[in-house]
Amino acid sequence: MIETFLCALVTVLPDFLFRRFVQGKRIGHEITLFTMWYELRWGLTACAILALTVITTLFYFHPASKTAASYFRTVTILPQLGGRVSEVYVTNNQMVTAGQPIFRIEDFTQRAQVEAAHAQIAQIQASLKVAQTDLAEAEAGIAGAQAALAQALEDLERNTTLRDQGSSAVRLTEIERLENLVAEREAKVLAAQSQKAAVVQKIEELIPAQLASAEAQLDAALAELDKTTISAGVTGRVEQFGLRVGDFVSPLMRPAGILVPTDSGRDRFQAAFNQMSAQVIKPGMIGELGCMTRPFTVIPVVVVQVQDVIPSGQIRPTDELRDVQQNTTPGSILVYLEPLYEGLADKVPPGSNCLANVYTDNHERLEHEDLGFWERAFLHVVDTIGVVHAAGLRLRLILMPVNTLVLSGH
Repeated sequence: MIETFLCALVTVLPDFLFRRFVQGKRIGHEITLFTMWYELRWGLTACAILALTVITTLFYFHPASKTAASYFRTVTILPQLGGRVSEVYVTNNQMVTAGQPIFRIEDFTQRAQVEAAHAQIAQIQASLKVAQTDLAEAEAGIAGAQAALAQALEDLERNTTLRDQGSSAVRLTEIERLENLVAEREAKVLAAQSQKAAVVQKIEELIPAQLASAEAQLDAALAELDKTTISAGVTGRVEQFGLRVGDFVSPLMRPAGILVPTDSGRDRFQAAFNQMSAQVIKPGMIGELGCMTRPFTVIPVVVVQVQDVIPSGQIRPTDELRDVQQNTTPGSILVYLEPLYEGLADKVPPGSNCLANVYTDNHERLEHEDLGFWERAFLHVVDTIGVVHAAGLRLRLILMPVNTLVLSGH
């Protein structure tokens, strides 16, 4: 409407003034409702062509979007284990900090596992003390066996010496008995030493391994016990939280509520522009934003990122070939916008529906490049008609309460 009105000022109006004051044609006589097209045909034709040209140039170099919003992430409050709720620590719409407990489920089984792990550790520690006693007993057994072996060796050596001297007091059977006794007591010494080695190995390797395994089981049991207390992963506000003691929650089908992070969706907007804008919109471009939550406020923004893929081309491997003709709705260019100055969008709640304009700026080219006359004139026109789009945005924001509250019937 604004574009057509401005174009009419330089086409239809001069044509009417020429016919009225130069040709002397009068309204209601020569210029009537039925003769208007014939009398003002040059002005009307020029106005239509100029308006279409201006509107096309305006929307191409200064893209607009009716679907802009500040999307935010939500975190589902889910337990890692299924069970009945035994305690609830927060209420709906309450602010929580990261790590703050939200609720707890029944933990009888987990506590029993922890107690069993503690008992197993105590049992292994007690077996270590028993093994140390066995070690002392084994050392005493070695000393006794070595003493008995020494006594047998002395008796054998004494009898062997008397035999060699030809004494009649020594019998050969006694020497044989002593030799067998020495061999027996040497075997006892080896058995005592083997017993000590077994006890030492038990103390140094077996019991530490059993203790490490029991401690690992304790850590696993404590981890399972920790899973019964569900805490906030991020700082945010608890929403849709109506959990009560006795409710059953599950990690698959029974979530407890939603946690909305405080920093999600703040100072960042996403706008969808048509695919024709892909050649124009670049990071660093300046734009304006107006949201339904603040209808009389224009927020200057800057383009920080442009998504380099179009969602309509996304495919997933299936058992059917995709027919391109079925993709009747063209995808849009996703553009990320941020406020040009800090704090301008603080009062815009995440999820607000907004209108967005992005403006092409040729100031640098006009200042630093050597351009021809017609190219400079065209770039001046492109920059100038951006004002029309800015005025249109402000007009829509002014009429937004009327359209929403009165004309829409809601």
